[in-house]
Amino acid sequence: MGWPGAPSPSGRRPARTASPRGGEGVVASGVAAERRGDTLWLRLDRPEKLNAINLELRDQLWEALTLARDDPTLRAVVVEGAGERAFSAGADISEFGTAPSLLAAREARLQRDLWGLLGALDLPLVAALHGIVFGAGLELALACDLRVAAADSLLALPEVGLGYIPSAGGTQLLPRRIPAGEAARMILTGDPVDAERAYQLGLVHAVVPASELDGVAAAWAARLAAADPLAVRLTKRAVLWGGDLPLAEGIALERRLAAAAASRRRA
Repeated sequence: MGWPGAPSPSGRRPARTASPRGGEGVVASGVAAERRGDTLWLRLDRPEKLNAINLELRDQLWEALTLARDDPTLRAVVVEGAGERAFSAGADISEFGTAPSLLAAREARLQRDLWGLLGALDLPLVAALHGIVFGAGLELALACDLRVAAADSLLALPEVGLGYIPSAGGTQLLPRRIPAGEAARMILTGDPVDAERAYQLGLVHAVVPASELDGVAAAWAARLAAADPLAVRLTKRAVLWGGDLPLAEGIALERRLAAAAASRRRA
């Protein structure tokens, strides 16, 4: 997958396709990628399926984010959903139970571990949410650093009602983003929260009219992109890695990363 605006190895530019939410991008199996300056925009592009995350879409996200991780010229990533109805309705349940065996399913998940990649990525991620944000769609948003929601957003982890449990980080990330009691209620009941309630809980960082969603996400990404890239990445590492450490060890990590940033500036 290449970014629009960059020639392919053959010298030809990637084909472009109109974006349902504005702009243009390269579409590859359910994911559209568009580079805008220092920012990569990734669009879940299965609007007819409410952007449900199937294996193909998951693998394409993994590929795009792996390329983004290894691109030193990128400064931020924005993730959005195509169409008017959903950011993502979650995992594509039509694929449940279709793997040849549990072992094959686990092997496929480990080979292209999207959720592990998201948890380790030090490139800042912005989620632009609208409409339905359920299940794996919400878990994808939880793995992002900043979340802006259109006023029509509805967020939920409904897996228990389907006889499953959240398995892409929801049981661990949600209690780290909002009060544990509220997280338990959302996970155990599957009840959704609207955008305003999500903002009150700290689940999203802003609520905006749907017409302003892309503009606000772009402004946030531009602010991140304008900052010193090493400082941003090291700060994200401190937050990600330090959150699972005892306080003293977290502070020690912070000091090491601060020293790394300072030594770079002195060089």
